[in-house]
Amino acid sequence: MATTIQSDIRSALHVANLIFINPNLILSRATAFSARRSFSPRPLLSSYRRISTPTSFRARAFSSESTEPVVKVPEKPPICTADELHYVSVSNSDWRPALWRYHPSPQAPPRNHPLLLLSGLGTNAIGYDLSPGSSFARYMSGQGFETWILEVRGAGLSVQGSTPKAVQQAAHEVSEQMEAVTKSMANGSLSTDQQPSKVPSPVSDSRVSFVEEDQHLAGIVTVWDESKLVTKLTEVFMRLSERLSGFLSESQSKIMFAKLVDQIAKILEDSQLSERMNEIRGKLLSLLEARQNSAIAGQFRDLSQGLVNVIEEGQKSVSPQLFDLQERLSSTIEDFQKQLDLIVKYDWDFDNYLEEDVPAAMEYIRAQTKPKDGKLLAIGHSMGGILLYAMLSRCSYEGRDSGLAAIGTLASSLNYTPSKSRLKLLLPLADPAQALNVPVVPLGAMLSAAYPLSTRPPYVLSWLNDLISAQDMMRPELLEKLVLNNFCTIPAKLLLQLTTAFRNGGLCDRSGKFFYQDHLHKNKVPVLAIAGDRDLICPPEAVEETVKLIPEHLATYKVFGEPGGPHYAHYDLVGGRLAVEQVYPCIVEFLSRYDLT
Repeated sequence: MATTIQSDIRSALHVANLIFINPNLILSRATAFSARRSFSPRPLLSSYRRISTPTSFRARAFSSESTEPVVKVPEKPPICTADELHYVSVSNSDWRPALWRYHPSPQAPPRNHPLLLLSGLGTNAIGYDLSPGSSFARYMSGQGFETWILEVRGAGLSVQGSTPKAVQQAAHEVSEQMEAVTKSMANGSLSTDQQPSKVPSPVSDSRVSFVEEDQHLAGIVTVWDESKLVTKLTEVFMRLSERLSGFLSESQSKIMFAKLVDQIAKILEDSQLSERMNEIRGKLLSLLEARQNSAIAGQFRDLSQGLVNVIEEGQKSVSPQLFDLQERLSSTIEDFQKQLDLIVKYDWDFDNYLEEDVPAAMEYIRAQTKPKDGKLLAIGHSMGGILLYAMLSRCSYEGRDSGLAAIGTLASSLNYTPSKSRLKLLLPLADPAQALNVPVVPLGAMLSAAYPLSTRPPYVLSWLNDLISAQDMMRPELLEKLVLNNFCTIPAKLLLQLTTAFRNGGLCDRSGKFFYQDHLHKNKVPVLAIAGDRDLICPPEAVEETVKLIPEHLATYKVFGEPGGPHYAHYDLVGGRLAVEQVYPCIVEFLSRYDLT
């Protein structure tokens, strides 16, 4: 028994490294996850457009010059419990956001507007549809609302693909991966590729181990494939020089370059070579700053050759000899390339959701349902509500109609500064250099690894449960499903923008010049804002901070939970055992008041 507890504690410490953002471990998990979800290369287009004033977002649900429009998947994957699964196209990306569709009950009163549900940060549609008895989506469709859940790019069954066939195949692959996690947990353990594993990463500080002096190794000579290493290095330096076709700024490219060279330098602990290494480092840095032309590629190759020559000399001069030098160097370069690939693959932020994914989904839903006034109703949980607030703010600033008849937000705020939100744990990622170390945070993999340690003796991570659900508010099997299947990988760019909600002025756009809370006072759309009394992620005081900015006659504010219990934490508002009786009817009553033609 003692041995088991010690093992669990060691596992807990390992998972804690992940949870509190250990770059080495997060990157290795993210790389593995990205490999499993890699279906097609992403176009090299920058999403970090620097703008001095906010730009209008244009919905382009069917637009794509290079790909076929994706509409309805004829055979939806098993993980999708909706009536139908649809996909929309967004501009400047080969990602296809998914839409789960629920038909209204024929026994319910007819409604005039479709209902759009937006999920929280790093979550998918499952949170709104945990089981038939506690499904918010099914409840709303049972009340007559044609209900749609949007899974933004990177979440749930959203996939990358250029044809309907490719999209359907990719969706089934993602579904199988999600189901495999649940099956592994049912068997008592996660498979190797689902468990956190500590592997060498581009940000690792580990040094090359020396081969111990042993008679059996004395005659071994390392085979040195010089041309292969030169090619790899040249490719990496060229990609940095091009700044990943716009994904990285000049300063970010320099940071990444410096990290790679430092990692290579650590392989050689021979001070005699430091001068030559610094000389090559300086020449490469000057090339990074130069404009692209045909001659630069040749210069990079020459300098890469020089760098390999220095390393080869180091291999000969260091005693004892570095036995696995080439393997270590190749691994360092390959891991660095994987880090660059992650930056490209997960290259979006909050404004991409706001300007592209959500408008595309709204246009598609309007085309499918044809409401008489062209408007939708919308509910957003956590970040989903923040997106709705931001949309109202942007439309108010630009004097445009939002296309929304009324909205409800669950545990959402544009400004967390008055609260003690646990999301402040994300603030270390506000450092852009740290975000380059950790281009993505594989939240789903982290929570799947942590879950057994929060639900089994000695309960070393039981505090994680309080972030999700208050005590006795969610059935154990639903809590397990939520943790294992609802969370996804989060781009660091997205986290970087969301951390501005913890600064004076609240959440701002990517330019840093447009603050979304500043224009809510001009909003003309009715808003229902709901908070949970024991929500540690978005406490009531944070919710209220945004509500008070909305014109009083349009704002309805409600906190669920009683001093003596029951209590509501972050996810209890959409999946708690009492939500069906208390929260859902409140939302239906509010939306019904504004479901007019």
